[in-house]
Amino acid sequence: MTSPKINGHQLELFAQDFFAALEPAARAIPPQPLFKAPPAPPRVVFPTPPRAPDAPPLRRIELGAHPVEFELRRSSRRSIGFMIDDDGLRVTAPRRLTLAEVDNAIRAKQRWILTKLHERVERRSARQKKPPVQWTDGAELPYLGGQIVLRLREAARSRCDFDPVLGELTVGVVPGLAEWQLQERVRLWFQAEAKRLFAERMQHYAPRLGVSYQSLSLSSAGTRWGSCTVEGNIRLNWRLIHYALPLIDYVVAHELAHLREMNHSARFWAAVGEVYPDYDGAKAALRKRSQEMPVIFS
Repeated sequence: MTSPKINGHQLELFAQDFFAALEPAARAIPPQPLFKAPPAPPRVVFPTPPRAPDAPPLRRIELGAHPVEFELRRSSRRSIGFMIDDDGLRVTAPRRLTLAEVDNAIRAKQRWILTKLHERVERRSARQKKPPVQWTDGAELPYLGGQIVLRLREAARSRCDFDPVLGELTVGVVPGLAEWQLQERVRLWFQAEAKRLFAERMQHYAPRLGVSYQSLSLSSAGTRWGSCTVEGNIRLNWRLIHYALPLIDYVVAHELAHLREMNHSARFWAAVGEVYPDYDGAKAALRKRSQEMPVIFS
């Protein structure tokens, strides 16, 4: 009796099956987890308050998975105050509180703080994605809630002339004027308009609130629209000149009301409401408009 012949091809298939049977574990599909953990959220870099060379260093705290740097100020106030703007978190605390007590108060407000910081990051990202103003003849610039037209004219002297009837801002362009110099001319004009108009609105609202202020100056903060000190020194963001007059009036009334209540208590908002009843609507509108505002000055 003769054995059946096995050709080379059959032998190769047999060898493959044989060695595969010896290593089943190597070819087995690993069991899949019933529940897959969600991917880790992307790390967000929050803004940090700017520091002067001689200012104390920022403090740092971990809120969940997020490290947050903040500025700590001490005052004679009785409670801790939190303020968040485009420059990050600032905390004002009574002098009697220890650093551990300050940190515990921040952790108690963790959800609110992180929500507001995320909103600031998203708002900044949205603004940066908007196309900037093109500094050419015929460009439109935001002014008091509307638009004015930029007109560029050759001139021996660089100056700004505004025609309120036509809604045109004419800038004299001297030979060799660079774009950054043109922007600076227009910026200075906006700031002068802001100082003039803000002074008029302050003089209108201060008597109605029964207060008097010491001084008025302009600020260039990110989106912090105003500030007021106990001495009566008020600063208003000159970029408010881009917004409608009712929104400017809201910020003016807000800061003047601080001369009666240096806080955001119910009494403070009642004072604002005496001269500006729809402060909630103005606050929401200002937030919305600031998100829609294009990048004007590079």
